[in-house]
Amino acid sequence: MQVLFQIVRQSQDSPPKIQAYTLNVEPGNTILDCLNQIKWEQDGSLAFRKNCRNTICGSCSVRINGRSALACKENVGSEIARFSPQANPVNHFNLDSQTVQEALPKITIAPMGNMPVIKDLVVDMSSFWENLKAIDPYVSTAARQIPEREFLQTPEARSRLNQTGNCILCGACYSECNAREVNPGFVGPHALAKAYRLVADDRDDQIESRLESSHQGTQGVWGCTRCYYCNAVCPMDVAPMDQIGKLKGEILDRKDAQAGRSIRHRKTLIALVKRGGWIDERLFGLRVVGNSFRDLQGLLSLIPLGLRMVARRKFPLEFTASEGTSTVKSLIESVQAQEAKLTITFTSVPEQEIPRGG
Repeated sequence: MQVLFQIVRQSQDSPPKIQAYTLNVEPGNTILDCLNQIKWEQDGSLAFRKNCRNTICGSCSVRINGRSALACKENVGSEIARFSPQANPVNHFNLDSQTVQEALPKITIAPMGNMPVIKDLVVDMSSFWENLKAIDPYVSTAARQIPEREFLQTPEARSRLNQTGNCILCGACYSECNAREVNPGFVGPHALAKAYRLVADDRDDQIESRLESSHQGTQGVWGCTRCYYCNAVCPMDVAPMDQIGKLKGEILDRKDAQAGRSIRHRKTLIALVKRGGWIDERLFGLRVVGNSFRDLQGLLSLIPLGLRMVARRKFPLEFTASEGTSTVKSLIESVQAQEAKLTITFTSVPEQEIPRGG
């Protein structure tokens, strides 16, 4: 079958352009196979990264039809099916070349986002690696070393590392991260997923400092916009957004409402929903931004919003609890009790049963 590949070409500090290549391919050919075919048979100047060809190294990440993915994992047939499920072979008889080209199924390939382009599909991943380095992604056992003896880890403890340990640092989540796009200080979902992997590792002795680092402003977990794009594009099912949520849970368990606005926001939300089934907007701003009348500057910042709401008759004068409030409260308390039970189980797992792996 013939497929039109539209490749976004770009040199450093120059505007991008789209260059089209027509290939004869099979549905089972990977996108990396097609890029190789273009480079070897049509245009040797095309630049892209590759290495293992087996979804292990993460080198070949690009944007395929608008989403970041591994070129060695995605194939022609599935990509065409996503956008042109009824695509049929084109009959060239009595058709000019432009008409034939317009009728062909198309696959667009572009460089990853949130990183500057070096050339074509090759991006500068310096910020990706620097942000990973910032969370100190290595198990620290300096305070727990036992001379001439292995550290041991239970199967249960090791199993908690399986999902996050699957990360191949391909950069797909970082490429699609909305928080990173608007906030250059945000370390990225890859770094925070790795941070949780270390927090969950019972061999590490720096858990408290790691959580404190992840708690810092919008650089850490509170900078995440919870768009779930990182989960959607991760080729290894690491689910970075889920790991960020677990980090938040660990931080919330250790902090009270005076630790910062982000902490108050989440604790107040849960408390108000337990109380009334949904949020009492009158109390929410006062407790979160005004810190229950402790933050004068925060209270003053609410005045313009409050006046606009009053002028537009949108200020709630009273609050009515939702139906089923008691059920909502019961559900929240059940979840909290289950989380507390899991925490106790986590801290009471016996050690030294099997050799500790990486």
